[in-house]
Amino acid sequence: MSERIKNTASFIRNRVNFEPEVGIILGTGLGGLVESIDIRATLDYAEIPDFPVSTVEGHAGRFIFGMLGGRRVVAMQGRFHYYEGYTPQQVVFPVRVMKFLGVGRLFVSNASGGVNPSFRTGDLMVITDHINLIPNPLIGPNDPELGPRFPDMSEPYDAGLIALAAEVACREGIQLQYGCYIGVTGPTFETRKEYRFYRTAGADTVGMSTTPEVIAANHAGLPVFAVSIITNMGLDGMKSTHEEVQREGAKAEAKMTRLFVGMLEAL
Repeated sequence: MSERIKNTASFIRNRVNFEPEVGIILGTGLGGLVESIDIRATLDYAEIPDFPVSTVEGHAGRFIFGMLGGRRVVAMQGRFHYYEGYTPQQVVFPVRVMKFLGVGRLFVSNASGGVNPSFRTGDLMVITDHINLIPNPLIGPNDPELGPRFPDMSEPYDAGLIALAAEVACREGIQLQYGCYIGVTGPTFETRKEYRFYRTAGADTVGMSTTPEVIAANHAGLPVFAVSIITNMGLDGMKSTHEEVQREGAKAEAKMTRLFVGMLEAL
């Protein structure tokens, strides 16, 4: 596994000649953040050896390399999901490649359904913990070059980055929620009883991504900061559509961009 990752990272490095400090994963409908990046290079996933290709509307499917908040970043404009038919190992392959490219921190975003009744559509929730119901990407033989056999997950989201987000949000006048994200396989949106079940389990938001990538990042020793944009409310009985998720994500992503840029500037 590590040889494939090294080969892919070497290919990318030769093509773009850019060493990123921070990796960013952009969720459904949230690719507009790249408009704030001073772009130095782009690379379509389809050009990269051993790389999956995004198949979901709202995921452009390319790496963006450039400057954001005074930091060298690589942004994934489009991610991969278990429900697309990829294995958990394929889903997290880009995270491992970014680690070998030199990334020292990982910022993650997603569009999610709110299951905390105090939340509203358009809220930003800083993820402080998660419940993973997607097959774990570390199942199978462990490559010690990637990380330990049994990585600790008591603090999957970096406390220092969460504290920094609070400072930036206060300065920028951005209201933040905090809570637990539950990652499920999809691709169906949840039934009403499932939403209530997840809420009873302790979840504040639910989505179909993020947790495998965060597990792989922790395995690799990468500090993680993650945000959910609440694009629909699961407990209000309203029907959910992919188009609605994209629309509401686009409305709220300006706040997320200000938050990410402010944090990068303060690192």
